[in-house]
Amino acid sequence: MSPKNDIKLLRITYLRGPNIWTYRPALEVWLDLGELEDFPSHLLPGFNDRLIALLPALAEHHCGVGERGGFLQRLVEGTWAGHVLEHVVIELLNLAGMPTGFGQTRSTSQHGIYRMVFRARDEHVARTALAQGHRLLMAAINDHPVDVQAVVALVRTQVDDCYLGPSTACIVAAASDRRIPHIRLNEGNLVQLGYGACQRRIWTAETELTSAIAAGIASDKDLTKRLLKSCGVPVPEGEIVDSAEAAWAAAQDIGLPVAVKPTDGNHGRGVALDLTREADVRAAFEVAQLHGSEVMVERFARGHEHRMLVVGGRLVAAARGDAAWVSGDGRSSVEELVDSQINTDPRRGLAEDCPLNLVETRTDETILLELQRQGLTPDGVPDAGRQVLIQRNGNVAIDCTDQVHPAVAYAVSLAARVVGLDIAGIDVVAEDISRPLEAQGGAVVEVNAGPGLLMHLKPAVGAPRPVGRAIVDHLFPEDPANTAGRIPVIGVAGSQGTQTIARLVAWLVHLSGRYAGLACRDGLFLDRRRVAHGNCAGFEPARRLLMNVAVEAAVIENGAETILRDGLAYDRCQVGVVTDLDGAQALAEFDIFTADQLAKVLRTQVDVVLPDGVAVLNAADALVAGLAPLCDGEVIFYADDPEAAAIVAHRAGGGRAVSVRSDHVILATGAAEIVLANLEKLVRQNGRAAPSAAQALRPCILAAIATAWALNISPDLISVGIETFDTELKPYFAAPELFAAS
Repeated sequence: MSPKNDIKLLRITYLRGPNIWTYRPALEVWLDLGELEDFPSHLLPGFNDRLIALLPALAEHHCGVGERGGFLQRLVEGTWAGHVLEHVVIELLNLAGMPTGFGQTRSTSQHGIYRMVFRARDEHVARTALAQGHRLLMAAINDHPVDVQAVVALVRTQVDDCYLGPSTACIVAAASDRRIPHIRLNEGNLVQLGYGACQRRIWTAETELTSAIAAGIASDKDLTKRLLKSCGVPVPEGEIVDSAEAAWAAAQDIGLPVAVKPTDGNHGRGVALDLTREADVRAAFEVAQLHGSEVMVERFARGHEHRMLVVGGRLVAAARGDAAWVSGDGRSSVEELVDSQINTDPRRGLAEDCPLNLVETRTDETILLELQRQGLTPDGVPDAGRQVLIQRNGNVAIDCTDQVHPAVAYAVSLAARVVGLDIAGIDVVAEDISRPLEAQGGAVVEVNAGPGLLMHLKPAVGAPRPVGRAIVDHLFPEDPANTAGRIPVIGVAGSQGTQTIARLVAWLVHLSGRYAGLACRDGLFLDRRRVAHGNCAGFEPARRLLMNVAVEAAVIENGAETILRDGLAYDRCQVGVVTDLDGAQALAEFDIFTADQLAKVLRTQVDVVLPDGVAVLNAADALVAGLAPLCDGEVIFYADDPEAAAIVAHRAGGGRAVSVRSDHVILATGAAEIVLANLEKLVRQNGRAAPSAAQALRPCILAAIATAWALNISPDLISVGIETFDTELKPYFAAPELFAAS
């Protein structure tokens, strides 16, 4: 069979928020199958076998069949190349360590053109997986060689380069489990948890509550020890020295054995332990000097090294280190023995998610010193049966949380409080962590700010600990309303008068006493200040509001194009408003031509309403009213006509509705009614003299009233707010810096 032409990738769009496909970020790809439109999988000789040979785990994909082997069934029956590409990309992401289970492929109105989408936590990773999946698929179709391991390695490299580190990722995952939203603020590990005024920021295991002074204290080992000692925390006595001679003198004064370490080093670099000879102390001083500004000699505390994680003044996890030894065979060098007896452990590696590090015999000064003390070098060949100590504590990765004595837990929590850290890694040396430290000569030897969490998440031995959840619970204490990290977000979707509705709602929120942010077609507003002109009804301006620590409520206008091009800027909202389904004629580039198709776009705004939130829907439009069953929360209908079918049925079931009777706005809950104000008077007071303009303003006012009611703003305040609102932006004024530019 002749080779098939390549699939063309016509358009690639990263949907950063909830969209027509899924609540989560996704990569949408428009594909032109070309001649492959006429060759589904069962018409490509040998293709299915070749593909499964390359990616055997495709047999696990359920696909639309809903059970293991479902995708294979579709291959055998015959499915198109776009659908196959979707599964190939998903499998590459799974193999690269960023598992995903979501993907869809749908035909368009154009022959041979498909829209394929898959879950994408990171845009760069997703694009790499797409490119490599595309290459692999075409190789399978045309029976060309392809190195699957190399393909997976490329994707995995991108994951390592772009995705959050394991410590940050576990905190973000724990926040997601509690439905707390997050925004990544840089390409590294700076992440915002929550929105607006309710946000907290983390940077790996440091938080915005982590004091800079406390971090500075923790980096000074001598100062830390003095503070801890003054509060009764057991620490080894020590002395700062400025020369090898002084180091040996201090060692004699303190009493051998001693430890030598830099005062402001980290990750154990430059630390030498259990030194008893002058030559070893002098050599250790030279190494420690390379890793810090000063060198300390202190009493050597015997026992295992332990890392205790304290969060919010409470011990939440503990891990123990273990010595690393090799056994000589009379033939192999120390370096060869390390590689064969230690580094072959599958838990060891250079990647961030490996619980144990590779032992670098030639470059780790501490290991070189340890070998020197035993009369060896990396090239030395120990006698058969000789035990050689490589690392005294190795990696601290053996979980021992359940063995920690209460007195030890108290001591380390006190140490964190004394230094002033909300999250701290406390290093403790003790022979038996299940006994009080004083009884065995144990000690707290170091306090660390921003500690790594991997040893607790993925211990080499023992059970993982939920340290991410502990940090999230520290930042966001549980509350009965389950609103941790959230400000009220109000999304307004549609095309008719939506900017007026958004501005009016923001005005009412402002009058209710909350600092309101507003992103709409008339600009970007912070409370009553316009900080950006032009059309700001888009993803980026909305995100600016959600990132602003002053914003206590955000009102965001969303057009259908925003949802199709970027997705929503927020994961969920308190109130979602849908006004109309006009404007499909402007969305041809997205393969949308009818109101029915547009309804599938704007339903996204209803889909993201929180369970305790409200969807505000125009009852005068049957398609809009038909979105009501999609809402997880309550629904409030609005329309001029109180006899609109949707309103009558909704009120019969006890639901809420806003309508007009005898020119007065009625707030109805079931059979109960509140008369609000004269609608014609409200329209006149908002400066709309022309009949057509006044008619257009009526549904805007009703929608805004329903939204304010959904936000529990009192009817009296709503009336006052509508009366004082001005459609000409008079309630707002420009930021001072904008006057010079205008």
